[in-house]
Amino acid sequence: MVPIGYRPIIWHTMKYYAHFGHKDFILCLGYKADMFKEYFLNYDESLSNDFVYTNGGKDIKLLNSDIHDWHITFVDTGMHANIGQRLMAVKPFLEGEDIFLANYTDIVSDLHLPAMLDDFHQKGAVASFLAVKPSYSFHVVNMHDNGMVYDISTVTKTDFRINGGYFILRKEIFDFMEPGDELVEQPFQRLIAAELLAAYKYSGFWAPMDTFKDKMRLDDMYNSGYTPWQVWQKEEDKIPNFSNEQTI
Repeated sequence: MVPIGYRPIIWHTMKYYAHFGHKDFILCLGYKADMFKEYFLNYDESLSNDFVYTNGGKDIKLLNSDIHDWHITFVDTGMHANIGQRLMAVKPFLEGEDIFLANYTDIVSDLHLPAMLDDFHQKGAVASFLAVKPSYSFHVVNMHDNGMVYDISTVTKTDFRINGGYFILRKEIFDFMEPGDELVEQPFQRLIAAELLAAYKYSGFWAPMDTFKDKMRLDDMYNSGYTPWQVWQKEEDKIPNFSNEQTI
């Protein structure tokens, strides 16, 4: 619920998926679940869209809208549950879905989602995740066994990639999961052994909100008008609603 501008980051994430036609959401709730519920229960589209006000406010005609056609299922998946446990908790709500999408919801990107989906279908994997290069610099430290440092250097460009938090999963993912498993640690290792785990390399815009510094950066970008993750504002990117795949 941490905001970018005046909307929480989860709204930005959901708006991103809705832009590509994925408007059936399942929210895996835990800590402060009531805040998520209250936000959407009290959501007033007239506050974020143009409208016509008549009859002393008794009649409000929205000129555009943002979430009116979203279908959101709110599920309490446990205060201390890990990602794998949360997925297991919402399995009953995925009945009939062959493929579903999942996201950590603390990151934003301008990834063209259909391209990642096409890549996933071509590879025939059970799971795929976005593989990105870290967007931040860090210090690499070398030290002796006694703890004394003999070298420290700043790394700003790396050759390795990290899990970018955007997932595409087939229903068969649950066949690789056991109670208590963390998604990436155990099930993904089993998928690797079965050669059923794929990654989609992406070098475009990607930014996490893990720290206060991350939030300040995204706020600065928002306030300056540079918001590459808001793909729904680019007319040339708009595509029709073509998918019923659920997003978690």
